Amino acid sequence: MSTPASIPPASPGSPGASQPASPEGESKGGFNVDHLFLGLLAVFFPLAIASHFFFPGVWTFVLCAVALVPLARLMGEATEVIAHKLGSGLGGLMNASFGNAAELIIALAALRSGHSDVVKASITGAILGNLLLVLGAAILAGGLKYPKQKFNMTAALSGSAIMFLALTAMSIPDLFHAVRGPAADKVIFPMSVAISVILLIVYALSLLFSLRTHAHLYAGEEDGAPEEMPVWSTKKASLVLLGATLGVVVVAEFLVHAIEDAIAAFGFTHTFVGVIIIAIIGNAAEHSTAILMALKNKMDLAFNIAFESSKQIALFVAPVLVLVSIPLGQHLTLEFSHMEVLGIAIGTGAATLIALDGESNWLEGVMLLGVYAILGVAFFFIP
Repeated sequence: MSTPASIPPASPGSPGASQPASPEGESKGGFNVDHLFLGLLAVFFPLAIASHFFFPGVWTFVLCAVALVPLARLMGEATEVIAHKLGSGLGGLMNASFGNAAELIIALAALRSGHSDVVKASITGAILGNLLLVLGAAILAGGLKYPKQKFNMTAALSGSAIMFLALTAMSIPDLFHAVRGPAADKVIFPMSVAISVILLIVYALSLLFSLRTHAHLYAGEEDGAPEEMPVWSTKKASLVLLGATLGVVVVAEFLVHAIEDAIAAFGFTHTFVGVIIIAIIGNAAEHSTAILMALKNKMDLAFNIAFESSKQIALFVAPVLVLVSIPLGQHLTLEFSHMEVLGIAIGTGAATLIALDGESNWLEGVMLLGVYAILGVAFFFIP
């Protein structure tokens, strides 16, 4: 789960410091969303493991998909706790690096199995899911409670500018191939490697911008950030992170092995599975956190979650996958389909329109969700 990496922790006992949640994540009512995720993990993780060995196929895909949701949530929470204890500098860097670890692990498992089309679709889906589904659901939920919510327009538009860079990186190989035709086949992969290096450099500079030189733009709600974290020691958080990561590795491997059975059973295409299904699984943790922040009228955090996670996918996860594909012998490129490039352009444009005035309402959330639904219908019918 990705959270605003640049938000510095409030010092204990300071006027702005929030009271942390109880060790078990209890709220005043005795239940919160963490209980739901833990319940899902306790039920579906062992079922997913058993399914792989005793009745592999469609049920394995479904059970693994559900089990990945709480595992991704645990990874996100453990990362936040460790990052908070490390401070705004190292902590922000860790949050930025591990914020989308679950998505990266799933994509690596698919890449190793030769499902490069699913990997590209999952990258597209993760970006669209954050910009449209996560942000739209958060704006809708917050707008139903508050008539109008405000957020830091400068920080949001900075995220939009970064996403325009990502759109450019995804468009150029596709346009180059369209113009040059078959003659472009030999240069698309070297071009993708070069673009990936550029993206990683820009990503590092964007971290410098948000964590150091312009950290004040992202610190509007710092006094509200720590309250959602469980009270874990660094040792416990590290063990949770290690255990959840291993769990994601195992379940992601089983999920990928069952993809073909699920596609045959449900009639889905590889593109739809990557863009919609796998992306929703990976974004579930962001969904819950962004909605909770919006319901507490903390739209700066909700917007940062959506834009920061999209930035990490486009400028970190995708380039890393391209570079890692070299030793794996798969040669993944940044050449996406016309529909995927168009979808990213539409998603970036829609999120930017919402960010222009620094205010949001529930109808704007409905608009983003509507755009996501329309794109989902289109991807469903792509052969």
